[in-house]
Amino acid sequence: MTGRFKLVALLVVLALVAGGGLVALWSQRDDERPVTILGPWTDTQETQFEEVLRGLGVPFDYQGTAAQREVLLSQVQSGEPPDIAIMPGVGELAEYADQRRLEPLNGLYDETQYGAPWSSGRTSEHVYWVPVKADLKSIVWYRKGNEPTGGPAPLESWCIGMGDDGASGWPGSDWIEDLVLQGSGPKAYSDWVLGRDEWTDEPVLTAWKAWGELLEENPGAAERAVLTDHRGDPDRNGLLFAGWQDGCTLEHQGSFARAFYGEQEAGLTDSAALLPGGPYEVRAHEVTGDFAALFSDRPRARELIGKLASRDGQRAWATHANVFSANNAVPAKAGDVGRAIAKRLTGEEGKPRCLDASDVMAPAVRDAFYEATLLTAARAADGVDLDIPDLLRDLQRVQDAQSPTRAGLKRVCG
Repeated sequence: MTGRFKLVALLVVLALVAGGGLVALWSQRDDERPVTILGPWTDTQETQFEEVLRGLGVPFDYQGTAAQREVLLSQVQSGEPPDIAIMPGVGELAEYADQRRLEPLNGLYDETQYGAPWSSGRTSEHVYWVPVKADLKSIVWYRKGNEPTGGPAPLESWCIGMGDDGASGWPGSDWIEDLVLQGSGPKAYSDWVLGRDEWTDEPVLTAWKAWGELLEENPGAAERAVLTDHRGDPDRNGLLFAGWQDGCTLEHQGSFARAFYGEQEAGLTDSAALLPGGPYEVRAHEVTGDFAALFSDRPRARELIGKLASRDGQRAWATHANVFSANNAVPAKAGDVGRAIAKRLTGEEGKPRCLDASDVMAPAVRDAFYEATLLTAARAADGVDLDIPDLLRDLQRVQDAQSPTRAGLKRVCG
């Protein structure tokens, strides 16, 4: 072997060793990086969530925003998604799963602790998302001492705000969804949400007309609903206790609304008896969740999401007053309101639970749904024809333009 060849061979060996060292060093640094998490919680709940995360023992970097859908899309498009994203839109997560951007969660937590409809993240082979916070809908809040007597309530009784930093209009979609669910039942609701029935069919048409007639009762109140944020003034205990709606006594809002009420005491009741076009029997409860999904296969990210979804992680998160879990190993909260919410969330009372319709829908359909509810309220405020059949035909056209997703839900009630 010539001296020159020996020198070349030595340089090659040194380069390979150095390269391996760089790979090992990079891998070590990658493993030491905090797990990046994008979620919907800000202010007080952000502080509470970060407290829970610190207890899991995995370094993290949490970003909370009310516009997580837009932020996540921007990060994905730039090639820098978070390790973990937490969001309510399982329809959106299904699209990311179809694009092969999500990592499976198989084996990271005990799936038997999450029954239907929470187990919606499983396809035939993989599970792609898990609820790390749950909330109950199909309920109405009232001030303690002002319990409703029953029967459909007039518009003046309702505290309605349709504004939101991230997606204005969704409180209106909750009204439509609940009216379909209580008026036509879980099967009709499921068939509509999963696209088996059309927007123009009787269940949705009847529900939308009932809500439109409620808004038409008082154009001024309809206008205030369009212009008001659903959270109300943060310093005045939400819509139910202060603000423009001092005369209102009822709020059709999810269990998360209790966080807006501060120290004020509020009671809750099922919505069915109070909805326009009713009273209805309680046929089911609409529920919603914040679902965690993995956008990376980093071991630390997998470890963190597994711990967060576990019994112990969920118990720690649910110790906070306004946080409820879909994990069936987490005990119910103390107090009448906490027990009432947990009873409905777990299905203890024997009623089906159905995922929030707009959360399940494809993003384009969901956004069009929100816009249509805002347009209905705006038309009621202006005293013009609501033209509901035309709105529903437009929504059906948007839905018809969507491609089916392989990871899409096959069932929304359970």
